[in-house]
Amino acid sequence: MTAPAMAALAQPALAAQAQSVDWLAITPPTLTAVLALAVLVADLFLPERRKPLLGVITLAGLAAALLTLLPLIGEDRATFCVAADAGGACSYTADGFTLVVQLLVLGGALLTALLSLATVRDDRLPAGEYWFLLLASAAGAALLPASRDLATLVIALEVASLPAFALVGLRRGERRSSEAALKFFLSSVAATAVTLLGVSFVYAVTGTLHLTEIAARLPEADPALHTLARAGIALTLVGFAFKTAAAPFHFWVPDTYTGAPVPVAGYLSVVGKTAGLTGIALVTVLAFPSYGDLWGPLLAVLAAVTMTAGNTAALRQRPGRRHSAVRLLAWSSVGQAGYLLVPLAAAAYTGTPDEAVGATLAYALMYAAVNLGAFAVVALVARTRPAGRLTDHRALYATHPAHALALAFFLLCLAGLPPGVVGLFAKVAVFSAAVDAGLGWLAVVMALNVVVALVYYLRWTALLFRPAADGAALPRAVPRPLTAAVAVAALIGAALSGAPQLILRFTATGLF
Repeated sequence: MTAPAMAALAQPALAAQAQSVDWLAITPPTLTAVLALAVLVADLFLPERRKPLLGVITLAGLAAALLTLLPLIGEDRATFCVAADAGGACSYTADGFTLVVQLLVLGGALLTALLSLATVRDDRLPAGEYWFLLLASAAGAALLPASRDLATLVIALEVASLPAFALVGLRRGERRSSEAALKFFLSSVAATAVTLLGVSFVYAVTGTLHLTEIAARLPEADPALHTLARAGIALTLVGFAFKTAAAPFHFWVPDTYTGAPVPVAGYLSVVGKTAGLTGIALVTVLAFPSYGDLWGPLLAVLAAVTMTAGNTAALRQRPGRRHSAVRLLAWSSVGQAGYLLVPLAAAAYTGTPDEAVGATLAYALMYAAVNLGAFAVVALVARTRPAGRLTDHRALYATHPAHALALAFFLLCLAGLPPGVVGLFAKVAVFSAAVDAGLGWLAVVMALNVVVALVYYLRWTALLFRPAADGAALPRAVPRPLTAAVAVAALIGAALSGAPQLILRFTATGLF
């Protein structure tokens, strides 16, 4: 056969394997990644006095990435798909779930960048490296919700995590920061190794990495491989549980948060946690629905233990201890992770898992805005009182009434008390998901933990309005970026409190 004839025969086969890339669908994470590289290159040419421009470029780029979500609303797009005869499984999907999580991730990164402008300058952090690492991590976190195969999912998780290690330890010459980064890194590497082992087990049973294909093949797998499949599913969840700070994989949280710059701690508490929750939602609901009898009880127990461990430790924080403000928020984030896991556990017991996942996303949207706002006020106080004690916030209302009222609002939202209506609504949505799924015992555990959390949230809120014990007052001068970050978070919280029912409607649209 002649060479032209062979080429003609091969052409249809090559056409069947050709990949057409939907550039609009992949724009949000791609634009963020390109911006990260652009900032790193620009840092090489900018003089030291012009380095603050990199922060402005980062803010503008993240805002542009958020705008690229608008054309994707109401559409389900998929790209990087295998051949049609293999079932049409795709590695990247931009559906309603993806857009909600990307909105949360990119919005959280934008608020973190605004909060970081003053920190980068005051702590003399290397600007180019800081903004590059923040954008690179945000790009990985934005890719994760669109990932529809285990390989892409793990890669996205690591792209989101690896820059975060460096961000934690970026304060050069500070032992506490380096130690925190090392603990974070070693713990995460171990968790990732376990996850990869689980993924290999699942691949051995099903022969595929695409989530929808795994869901179709697991029920038909050889019964002799049943134990291997269950082990693979359990191990796969370990890495995502670590990122979510679920007990017993939460031990790195308090030391990492206190050793990191305050904006980085806020970023980890929101975007890092969202990445873990997204991974858990995708692998359980999409890939392992037939094994709900395994991961449902496992997530329910994780949720109960996590919220109890986090709230108990937060309650025991001594107000006069150094870094007690960040430590309390760190343990509070562990407790909040328990609440966020409740609807994911409920998804195993209900015929509408997308509604359960929607309850988790609704709670995550509320939590992201108010928690980053709380970290912004803590960063404000830490500028003049670097010990970071809870008692340093005493009499904040006397010198900074607007910031004190904003922090009180954030804490009441986290507690689920008025005027933080959105916090109360989110907790009711999570509680309802547990009750509707027949997990009454988990709903009782959650109710008890909410009561425990009220104590330390209200204790901190009361400190803001007490007179100063030593007569000292915080300086009134506050950097504009910090004030802007607090204001944006407060406005988002207030807007969500004004129409909380819209959150569930938004997060429940087009999931999966």
